[in-house]
Amino acid sequence: MTDPTRVWLISGCSSGFGRELAKAALARGERVVAGARRHDDLRDLIALDAERALPVLLDVTRPEDCAAAVDAALARFGRIDGVINNAGYGLVAALEDTGDADLRHNFETNFFGALNLTRAALPILRHQRSGVVVNISAAAAISNYAGFGAYGASKAALEFASEALRDELRGFGVRVMIVQPGPFRTDFISRSLKTVACSQPEYQASVGKFAAMLAKMSGRQTGDPAKAAGVILDAAAAENPPLRLVLGKYAQDKVRRKIAATLNELEQWGPAAAATDFNA
Repeated sequence: MTDPTRVWLISGCSSGFGRELAKAALARGERVVAGARRHDDLRDLIALDAERALPVLLDVTRPEDCAAAVDAALARFGRIDGVINNAGYGLVAALEDTGDADLRHNFETNFFGALNLTRAALPILRHQRSGVVVNISAAAAISNYAGFGAYGASKAALEFASEALRDELRGFGVRVMIVQPGPFRTDFISRSLKTVACSQPEYQASVGKFAAMLAKMSGRQTGDPAKAAGVILDAAAAENPPLRLVLGKYAQDKVRRKIAATLNELEQWGPAAAATDFNA
């Protein structure tokens, strides 16, 4: 599926999936517009192939940065074939302990930031009548955890916006894909995760336990981000990509448990809930 003319615009390339996706695309001979908030974070990435890699300063919470990144991609490469919304960060906190600033900033980055970059690129993709938008979600959007209320909600919001966007863009030949990764061995936990201390002892058994589990998991996750990058690029380049690409056995098992639990509740409460319709 390698195409040397393909151009990827990827946010959050300073680390994690963004960096691995950029490296994988360059290794395939494709072209990359790599976004990050600091140029220094991109130096070694651009050194891999300065001709086919374009660094751009990109803070997705700033619409003007998103517009400038799209303009830079067009000026350098003449087109954009894929937008990968990877920039984001995690927040571990009981909802009671989540301040307005943290809550809003999490959504500004994970949800509004992805929409900022997507909306900036959509006129180009529509005009081309081709391309793909890839939104990196999280296992927390399959079913959430105590302490991940704000983070999981921001990713779930992105997923449902993506569902609508898929149907809106169908007539333009533009595709949409959501990526649901399980635990992958990136530096997300050590670098891109903020933890707020529990204000009440009772939260230690839920939120505190979850925070401790994440800390213990760091560097020991089962998922290989380099392998994930290859699968993401393959799926994104496919003629009919999946709406949801569920990465890793952990996330796939989580989907199966969620479906089973939902069906079980539907069977248990379905007859009474269905009876709320008006009588024919």
